[in-house]
Amino acid sequence: MIKEKYRSGLVQAGICLGLVALVWAVFGQTLGHDFINYDDNDYVYANEIVKAGITSHGVVLAFLHAAPTANWHPLTIISHMLDCEFYGLDPAGHHFTNVLLHAIGTILLFLLICHMTRALWRAAFVAAVFAIHPLHVESVAWVAERKDVLSGIFFMLTLLAYVHYTRQPSLGRYFLTSLVLLLGLMSKPMLVTTPVVLLLLDYWPLSRFLSPGLPRSGPNAISWLNRQPTSIQLILEKIPFLVLTLGSCVATLVAQRGAISPFKVLPLSWRISNAFISYVTYVWQTLAPNKLAVFYPHPQGGVPAWELLVSVAILVTITIEVFGLRKMRPYLLFGWLWYLIMLLPVIGLIQVGVQARADRYTYLPQIGLYLALTWMTADLAATARYWLRTVAVAATIYLALLSWKAWAQTQYWQNSQTLWNHALAVTSNNSEAHKNLGAFLLNKGYTEQAVAHYKEVLAMDPKDVKTRDDLGVALARLKRFDEAVEQWNTSLSYQAEDGNAQINIAWILATAPDPSQRDGTRAVELAEHAVRSLGSSKPQALRTLAAAYAENGRFTDAISVTRRALELANHGNNVSLVEELRRNVGQFEKGLPLRDDKLANFHGRH
Repeated sequence: MIKEKYRSGLVQAGICLGLVALVWAVFGQTLGHDFINYDDNDYVYANEIVKAGITSHGVVLAFLHAAPTANWHPLTIISHMLDCEFYGLDPAGHHFTNVLLHAIGTILLFLLICHMTRALWRAAFVAAVFAIHPLHVESVAWVAERKDVLSGIFFMLTLLAYVHYTRQPSLGRYFLTSLVLLLGLMSKPMLVTTPVVLLLLDYWPLSRFLSPGLPRSGPNAISWLNRQPTSIQLILEKIPFLVLTLGSCVATLVAQRGAISPFKVLPLSWRISNAFISYVTYVWQTLAPNKLAVFYPHPQGGVPAWELLVSVAILVTITIEVFGLRKMRPYLLFGWLWYLIMLLPVIGLIQVGVQARADRYTYLPQIGLYLALTWMTADLAATARYWLRTVAVAATIYLALLSWKAWAQTQYWQNSQTLWNHALAVTSNNSEAHKNLGAFLLNKGYTEQAVAHYKEVLAMDPKDVKTRDDLGVALARLKRFDEAVEQWNTSLSYQAEDGNAQINIAWILATAPDPSQRDGTRAVELAEHAVRSLGSSKPQALRTLAAAYAENGRFTDAISVTRRALELANHGNNVSLVEELRRNVGQFEKGLPLRDDKLANFHGRH
């Protein structure tokens, strides 16, 4: 018996090492990748609080303040702070952490399935698919998706703690499960469906609906709970977990109140149709992951009726079939419901952003499909004499193909240019890809190319004020000032309180070397509006207002405003702006207005 346990432990350790090797073989290349210009700025390299590393002020803000990430996930933010503490803004270190966390999550998944089912090789296969499935590239290769891999670890630990609790129930083990779930919710609120997943585990493989096995001693509530019907016992047992998830929901909705897409932008009928199609699309991409992109445009105007009907038919048929097989193959119903329920928070009924779907949303829900398909295939193979070997060979080939596909997909995440070019190659009408590629090109000095991409966006949506502002900036850098002002004026015709357009026009009117282009009175009017629109905490906006005051001879006001901007720039550690503002103060003290020969002080949205 001891020898068997020792041998089994060695096999498990060998499998764990193999899983780690598989993860690093596919994702190790990310250590040579850059940050990308999509959320990585908000989470890391443009987030002043995160860049400062671990500070008491930063940790407090991580718990109290969601902006600019529009989410409440303090542990994720703190993990980024830790990376900055150790690695600064070297992308390699941040990518290393993501890959390491994913490897740990993969091992925990393997141990969890082994612990629940005692099916070693089936567990190994499920964990291997989880380790290198191409749909998971986004969660691992994208620094901003730290929340996926971090919450994944706590999710696995929650399930492990729960299984441990069910084997020998006690209040201490129950509390441990609650604590780990809380840490997971503080990493990513998508874990709000966990109480239902725990109920699914009660159904299969734990079979607790036959015998719940609750703690036999403790407060009077425990005794009362033990007298209830079995199903009621199991449901009531999840109430404290549910309270935790409801708290996370409230915190998330508060954090996302400004980021949730209103129904006038994406009507409910569009969302429901897209949800049905996304469910089916994710299943297909699980089996054949092709044409994966960082952003999938939402089908504006809804989807074709036939496509919706086919998707609904597929979902209903699968649900009926797995329900009919629930006694013979309970894992099918378990895996299918795991998939459907875990995707609910991100299926698009409450929409943050305008994407149709996202690969990263499948990171944990997809596990249910892996389990169901693996167990079904293995059971069917066991009924035929030679099929077991055939299935083993097929599984090996499938893992090899997934690894190759994931490795190739990861290459597209080298930098923003490779990422958005790929998105444009595999999708259509992708305005998000055009505007982000345009922003990258503009930042790198490829201004003409950036203009072309911004114009593509405006051809799809002329009322996209943010992109029109960026186009104006690009045109201004090409010294096509009349065209730039035309774009900003058009922005103001769509959105009268567009602070970016106001500040850009005001800068030209206040600082242009050509007197015919200057209008101090209009510059002050626009700059004051811009400060009200953008907020008085924006040092660049205050600098423009100071320049406008100086153009009107109001040098005392100009000096006062500039000094306020200087304090903000110092607080934000913006060294270059601090130097400019100090020079501006000196000029205003001499009674001289600003003149910008290059007219380069313009501000876009990306």
